[in-house]
Amino acid sequence: MLVGRFRSVLTVGGLIGFVAWVSTRERSRSGERETRSALYDVRHAVDAYMAEHDGGCPASLDEVATFAKRGVMRRDAWGKPLRITCPGRQPGSVYELTSDGPDGVPGGLDRIE
Repeated sequence: MLVGRFRSVLTVGGLIGFVAWVSTRERSRSGERETRSALYDVRHAVDAYMAEHDGGCPASLDEVATFAKRGVMRRDAWGKPLRITCPGRQPGSVYELTSDGPDGVPGGLDRIE
């Protein structure tokens, strides 16, 4: 009888742990998807800005938002500001848009580009 109760408690505990693990993982992935979507939208706004300003790179994303006259999301899913770097690190890239990712460390391993 005691073994049966222990098995039930262990099964319920394992199920709760599994649900918590899946929930945490999905929350993280949801933040990544939201941030990638924001980067995609901002990229279009930056491209429009540069086309209108003879290829000149904006000093900040605030400048892009003012130019676009619409709500350009300038923060990632974790509330940290998106970054624009002119010129980009890759050869031939004019600019680079990044998010510091969930840990917020600039240039960290979990950054999103």
